[in-house]
Amino acid sequence: MDTIKIINRNMTSDEIKRMNAGFDELSLEEGIELESSDRISFVASKENTFIGCASGLAYKNGENYSGWFFLTDLFVEKEYRSKGLGAKLLKSIEEEVAAIGVKYVWLWTSGDEALKFYRRHQYSAFTEMESWYSDGSSRVGLRKNL
Repeated sequence: MDTIKIINRNMTSDEIKRMNAGFDELSLEEGIELESSDRISFVASKENTFIGCASGLAYKNGENYSGWFFLTDLFVEKEYRSKGLGAKLLKSIEEEVAAIGVKYVWLWTSGDEALKFYRRHQYSAFTEMESWYSDGSSRVGLRKNL
């Protein structure tokens, strides 16, 4: 019998493709439609200059959205913060994903100001990973029912 070796190295692109195909095969064997995602984004600009964005992934099982949206990015340039732009971007993306059948939004965040911002918009914590960042602060998972 051949000896199986466990090696610490990066996977090749072919190995990554095979792994992903294997996960797809397993999902189908278990009767689960294959998962994919669509990126949905809103960009704020002033005189053709980028000043902020809201972006994330709407997950699908087969052709239908799963009901969950992962807000990967909400960013506003420093000079435009605390003027309502973040709230407008957040509301825009929430309305867009609700229109396609998404019922829940989730995200990762940290820092007191960000937590206060999201709590004002009815997000609640579902998990906290203590000491995630180098300064000892936590990474917090938030969610909202739309």
